Amino acid sequence: MNEQAPLVGLVMGSDSDWPVVSKAHETLQELGIPHEVRVISAHRTPETAHEYSSTAESRGLKVILAAAGGAAHLAGVLAASTILPVVGIPVAGGALNGLDALLATVQMPSGIPVATVALSSSGPVNAALLAAQMLALSDADLAAKLRARKQKLAEKVAAADEKLQNSLQG
Repeated sequence: MNEQAPLVGLVMGSDSDWPVVSKAHETLQELGIPHEVRVISAHRTPETAHEYSSTAESRGLKVILAAAGGAAHLAGVLAASTILPVVGIPVAGGALNGLDALLATVQMPSGIPVATVALSSSGPVNAALLAAQMLALSDADLAAKLRARKQKLAEKVAAADEKLQNSLQG
């Protein structure tokens, strides 16, 4: 993270979620997006969760990323107390290996939207990129970084295709 005020809040329901959440943290760092990282439980610290999300906008946050497994109520609880975009990151684990977290995160009631990313290693990265794309709407430098990142992805695919075509030709 850096000296600037955080624009993204990265919240996890338990410190055991850090191996997953760290991928979002790393992606935000690579893009130079100031962010804060917190452990806040929707069930064990509900007052803290409410305080965090209800003050997020006045503290300068623009997007909240919320990771949780099991019942995965964190993203919805945070979304209930803010108008900021909230992106839910379901975390695998438990008896249903994360399916419960995915369904809990994606099935929000009308009026409490939560964007939801994949239940996989790409989920946290995509959550960070989704936050970056939101911020890039008013940040030309960040938009340029995202365009460059997509260009690198396209070049990687083109190189893989060229290698395959060469190997098929003998």
